[in-house]
Amino acid sequence: MREQGAFLIIAGPCVLEDEDSALEIALRLKELTQKFEFSYIFKASFDKANRTSLHSYRGPGLDKGLQMLSDIKAKTGLSLTTDVHESWQVRPVAEVVDVIQIPAFLCRQTDLLLEAGKTGKIVNIKKGQFLSPWDMKYAVEKAQVGGAKEVWLTERGTTFGYRNLVVDFRALPIMREYAQKVIFDATHSVQLPGGGEGKSGGERKFIPYLIRGAVAVGVEGIFMEVHPDPERALCDGPNSLPLKGLEQIFKEIRALLEALSHV
Repeated sequence: MREQGAFLIIAGPCVLEDEDSALEIALRLKELTQKFEFSYIFKASFDKANRTSLHSYRGPGLDKGLQMLSDIKAKTGLSLTTDVHESWQVRPVAEVVDVIQIPAFLCRQTDLLLEAGKTGKIVNIKKGQFLSPWDMKYAVEKAQVGGAKEVWLTERGTTFGYRNLVVDFRALPIMREYAQKVIFDATHSVQLPGGGEGKSGGERKFIPYLIRGAVAVGVEGIFMEVHPDPERALCDGPNSLPLKGLEQIFKEIRALLEALSHV
């Protein structure tokens, strides 16, 4: 299933809080991914339009957020991705980032997918929590018809009753039939949607186990949200990884990849 080439890490804070902390995360991840010979794309959102509560922190907004991302790119030389929620956001975002991300809740939005494809950029579509892996071929088709350079699919768990998600690892090879890359979102897959008081919860302790499973199945990359202090993160803290623990996780990924290369 896995293509030849460097294993991909897509990682960063859930949402841009301030440029200093985002830059700290980007530089640490750049250092670690180079050490373990991974390819790396920095991810952070300028706006989280789907927060549980009206009163939750959403981000700095489009203009300020894109300026922050542009500054990070200039200071680090990293490739970037961020998510878009409305069609009119796609063009300005495409001027800054290298990969357009489509949120899971919006993966069926035809106009959004077509507009993202029209940029000629790579489009990474997160599989909706409410969709089967087979249904994602139609989302891929929309982005391809628009003109996307490549279309990637990201698994982030499937609704399992109320306020819970479960990962069906069969989805990973199934979606690989439709997309150039399949990415596993390890942190959102342990999210407990709406599981907090007006916000989502998460079960961070299970993230390393799911990463091992996805790497063993053969994904092309891992998506993860990270933060220097997840307990104080303004968004998705319960399902974010602490920055200081990433080296061990990367070490395990590299060991699995090495082992699989001899199978």
